[in-house]
Amino acid sequence: MKRVLSLLIILGLVSILTACNSNNDASGSDGKDSEGTVTLNFWTFGATGYDELLKEYEKENPNVKIKFKTSENADHHDALFTAISAGTGAPDIAMVEVDQLDRFKQAQDRFVNLFDQGAEEIKDQYQDWSWNTGQNVDGDFMFGLPTDIGPKALYYRTDVFEDAGLPTDPEEVANLIDSPEALKEAAIQVKEETDKPFLDSMEMAYRAYLDAAPETHLNPEGELIVDQEGSPVKQAYDYAVELNEAGLIGNFEMWSPEWANAVNNGDFAAELGPGWLKGWMEGNAPDASGLFRVATLPTEFSANWGGSFLAIPAETEHAEEAYDFIKWLTSPENQLESFKSHGLFPSAPAVYEMDDFKSNEDEFFGGQVTSVVFGEAANDITEAVYKGEKYVSVNNEILTALTNVQEGADPEEEWDAAVQRAEDLVSR
Repeated sequence: MKRVLSLLIILGLVSILTACNSNNDASGSDGKDSEGTVTLNFWTFGATGYDELLKEYEKENPNVKIKFKTSENADHHDALFTAISAGTGAPDIAMVEVDQLDRFKQAQDRFVNLFDQGAEEIKDQYQDWSWNTGQNVDGDFMFGLPTDIGPKALYYRTDVFEDAGLPTDPEEVANLIDSPEALKEAAIQVKEETDKPFLDSMEMAYRAYLDAAPETHLNPEGELIVDQEGSPVKQAYDYAVELNEAGLIGNFEMWSPEWANAVNNGDFAAELGPGWLKGWMEGNAPDASGLFRVATLPTEFSANWGGSFLAIPAETEHAEEAYDFIKWLTSPENQLESFKSHGLFPSAPAVYEMDDFKSNEDEFFGGQVTSVVFGEAANDITEAVYKGEKYVSVNNEILTALTNVQEGADPEEEWDAAVQRAEDLVSR
């Protein structure tokens, strides 16, 4: 009898402890709670507005809860790379910036192939070049669905153009500046008539050719190709040097306070910038409101700068639910919402035909519907760009060389030194 009583007491204690544990941790090891609700961890960077959109998804899908985390760009990508390398701690969904994407493609086995989730069915929703960027070199593995993109256009100050005797209507500007040579001629006229530089920085001039090149610093085998004959990186470098030697480039480092003041005050005439830049300008250059317009760039400069992809680390136990969410988030309808709320330029061309997109007048740009111009710019891009695992590090060496050139260093000596540093980086 005592044994039976003892057994009953033990069983009772076990039941109580089990109930307490269940209440303290509603989610099981598979990420589902006692009611079958799936929790997805979602890591992003920057200001996306996705934290608001996911609330709508949770309402439509009450069996899914999404934990949203956003960080600074570098911190986010470093933490993600550490987690997938360790095989533990990765989220169910991760946002990856396009310049970082090839770095993660080296760890293909650590991600879910979205083709296995049916991604091929929605391929036609996106720009071909953006879709292709999200694949591996062989085209049989899809790392992520495209979110926003960064088609480039010519941002220009109408007051500076007018003072220089140049047209200010966007269509007339596009017709005038229709080649790299024509851009230089317009820049010379601005300099002669206003004594202002045309572009803000060496980096902006350098990126004119660079961003349009389908292959730049490295080839898919990981070999450095910047010093090969016909290198688009060298072409971009030489173009920046040429404009600088003609006195057509300012010395305003992007994102610095001095640069922000220059944008605000009209200390230079133009930017060759991506669609997402206009959101920054609207928030940081209030005195420039109404003075900027946007025109399409010459074909040689048609390019993308920036953008991101949503990937699913292989560690997830909920690949299907994660895919359903990112497919919903990157649908044309929700890309339109992200564009309207946070200026994320859509990778889905169908958005360019939507009324809310085509009638989205920008007060900062004098009422111009700049979205239409950037839509044309996005459609003008024809090729995906291969960057390579060490793109950011190698490119920084070229930018260092350009900085030194602007301070008076010899261009060819700086180029050779940058190539040597890049070779050292790649050989590690």
